[in-house]
Amino acid sequence: MGILVFIAILIIAYLLISALVGTAISIIGLILPLIIWGVIGWLAGQLLRGRGYGVLVNIALGLAGGIVGGILFRALGSNWGDGGLVGTIIVGVVGSAVLILAGRLLRGGR
Repeated sequence: MGILVFIAILIIAYLLISALVGTAISIIGLILPLIIWGVIGWLAGQLLRGRGYGVLVNIALGLAGGIVGGILFRALGSNWGDGGLVGTIIVGVVGSAVLILAGRLLRGGR
């Protein structure tokens, strides 16, 4: 009977550890893109304005910039965004810069 209890404890411990690790990976999987998008938006703000736009706007700008940059780079026949973290950041910053410039043109250059 002792060995069955030991095996049951090992199985329960394994399931608990798997659940905790899976939860930690899921949380990191949600936080990491937000950090990357925030950095992209901040970099675009630094390049075109001299400072960032605030955390939430930087994240939104980075996300939208990544989408716009991906479309632009694919239209030009490039796959830089598929090249890893650095390529993704470059594509996102270019896309964010295009969005900032388009916004300035629509607002009348302010």
